Amino acid sequence: MRLTGPALRATVLLGEDDTWHHKPVYTEIVHRAHRAGLAGASVFRGVEGFGASSMIHTTRLLSLSEDLPVAVVIVDTEERIRAFLPELDELVPEGLVVLDACEVIRPGARPGTTGTPPATDRTEEPGR
Repeated sequence: MRLTGPALRATVLLGEDDTWHHKPVYTEIVHRAHRAGLAGASVFRGVEGFGASSMIHTTRLLSLSEDLPVAVVIVDTEERIRAFLPELDELVPEGLVVLDACEVIRPGARPGTTGTPPATDRTEEPGR
């Protein structure tokens, strides 16, 4: 079954260099989410940020940092995300977990839509 409708998004904010048993924490989170059968998880690498240490980490050349901010975003039903939170407690002792209510939609899969863009009654000349 593919997830649509009301959902919960968990965003885990941590450092790129955070590790769990010599592996990146973000990798462990994604693999555990997959094993738990959650709807989806993605990792996003930040270009600049700071956390509890108040030290700014950035990709700018003059102040190159190896410990860039990372966000792991996981989406599923509220029940399944909340059941997964103990896994995050174990893996993210110093990071931050943010929970947001959201709605999952699939363009073209909503009732009353065909997946094709609406027709316009305006005709444009090529190159204009």
